[in-house]
Amino acid sequence: MKLLTVAALLCAMMVLTMAVANSHLVKRSNGCPYRWTRHSDRCFYYVPTTMSWARAERNCLSMGANLASVRSSSEYQIIQGLTAHHGYPQTWIGGTDAPQEGIWLWSDGTSFQYSLWCPGEPNNDRNQHCIEMNYGGSKCWDDVWCDAHLPSVCAKKV
Repeated sequence: MKLLTVAALLCAMMVLTMAVANSHLVKRSNGCPYRWTRHSDRCFYYVPTTMSWARAERNCLSMGANLASVRSSSEYQIIQGLTAHHGYPQTWIGGTDAPQEGIWLWSDGTSFQYSLWCPGEPNNDRNQHCIEMNYGGSKCWDDVWCDAHLPSVCAKKV
């Protein structure tokens, strides 16, 4: 009986040791969910399913994120890299001027300090209020109708 108890305790210790070792592996991850890409203090995720800007934002919110705001050219390169595997499609990011024409805001509330508008954009052609990236040959930004169906990139803080 003592031998059985000792064997059971040894097995329990081994299982706990392995669990503790694995928990340290999780803590050493990059802090982003599976298939998300980390850059600085944020995680980014490309969503290939096409939808309107509002549905894309709602989809990002369901994952604890927002449509991506872009804070720098290096961040834009990371985001653009996510779309590269899909042929650089025109893709939603989180900019909009729907509340007030000409005042561009990010859906996550961060200030709008970086931009990569295409020449002549934003032009508000027939009430375009949302930003698509990868527009034209230079893969810059264009204001477009928010009900267009495009893939999207979500972002959330680590």
